[in-house]
Amino acid sequence: MTPELKMFCYQCAQATGGVACTQSGVCGKVPTVARLQDNIKYALMGISAYAYHARELGKADPEVDSFLARALYTVLTNVNFDAESLVDLAVEAGRVNLRAMKLLKEAHIEAYGEPVPTQVPTGTVEGKAIIVTGHGLKALEELLKQTKGAGINVYTHSEMLPAHGYPGLKKYPHLVGNLGKAWYDQRTLFAKYPAAILATSNCALIPQEEYRDRMFTTGTVRLPGARHIEGYDFSPVIEVALSLPDLPEEPGGATLTTGFSERAVLSLAPKIKELVQAGEIKRFLLVGGCDSPTKRNEYYRELVRALPRETVVLTLACGKFRINDLDLGEIEGIPRLIDLGQCNDAIVAVEIAQGLAELFGVEVTELPLSLVLMWMEQKAVAILWSLLDLGFRGIYLGPVLPPWANEDIVRVLTEKYHVRLIGDPRGDLVPILG
Repeated sequence: MTPELKMFCYQCAQATGGVACTQSGVCGKVPTVARLQDNIKYALMGISAYAYHARELGKADPEVDSFLARALYTVLTNVNFDAESLVDLAVEAGRVNLRAMKLLKEAHIEAYGEPVPTQVPTGTVEGKAIIVTGHGLKALEELLKQTKGAGINVYTHSEMLPAHGYPGLKKYPHLVGNLGKAWYDQRTLFAKYPAAILATSNCALIPQEEYRDRMFTTGTVRLPGARHIEGYDFSPVIEVALSLPDLPEEPGGATLTTGFSERAVLSLAPKIKELVQAGEIKRFLLVGGCDSPTKRNEYYRELVRALPRETVVLTLACGKFRINDLDLGEIEGIPRLIDLGQCNDAIVAVEIAQGLAELFGVEVTELPLSLVLMWMEQKAVAILWSLLDLGFRGIYLGPVLPPWANEDIVRVLTEKYHVRLIGDPRGDLVPILG
């Protein structure tokens, strides 16, 4: 029998004379500290992802790099066992994450132009196909260049959907649409379509046998059985795509709209102000975060369906796929469903909120704005702390909490930051709407 793997912990070693941690890495002596350290590790993963993609496009920030080194040293070498200071470090991580997201936003706009509202088909076009998943716009751009005129249609999946809003990417006519929804539908989706598949970042699942031989990775991603591309020469991906059967012409179930940048939304500011003052818009609701494969996350669709017509919904990250096929209509030309983009585009939501606050002459926290967030993986953790650092309170969170969020941490979030755990969508509707 294989012995149970134990993680070494200095606190346990001091208490027991040198044995490994009895809690398999979650220290039984300082459980809250251990979980706060895990929280910061997740936040650092999110910051690192944004910094990595910015660096792909030639952007770097020494303050972000310096914080990553200091914070990693703090939590990976167990030099800090003070819970309160670890909460402070998490808030600082949120502040640094804002810098990283802003850096990546600038990199994307410099490379591809500012996004514009764009309608994206969800069906297939007859012909050869490559599906691109992840978050890496640089990899997508290079693939689009190399497939130009090759008779291959390129489709986005999940967090790559916002790519369609960038002028520098949407100019390629063979970027034809988006297939599937959030990250966890990969195995069903990729098995269904005889296409080559390119994973550009995290959120890539270990491939099934049905499509393993036509799946590729690039950048930091490595998957068992999938071929890895160093750099941006995607010739092997193209070769496989050309060898596969054509996808048939098949209409999609909905047309999705993405590409609402800060400029696109704030260009509507005078009309928004008029409608708010007239009572035609009473609430802005941000729904976003990292979706999870659980029926409990149907909460978000039920919540949005129950909203009164005077509510405008903003979406972010793959949580958008719970609601972005709904036809919510408009309020005198203002869309009621506005997709701001990838998880890193939370900075766009912040800047829009700041612009609207200036328009109305109030603080950001005084806007008729509610935040209802899914919380699952590292980027969602980093973004939560960014929002808390900015002073947002009363954020609704759930239904799935990270395993490191024990009672003590939840108590800090609820008592100090007024985070509210979601329950029943109908029951939450009244407080969410203020």
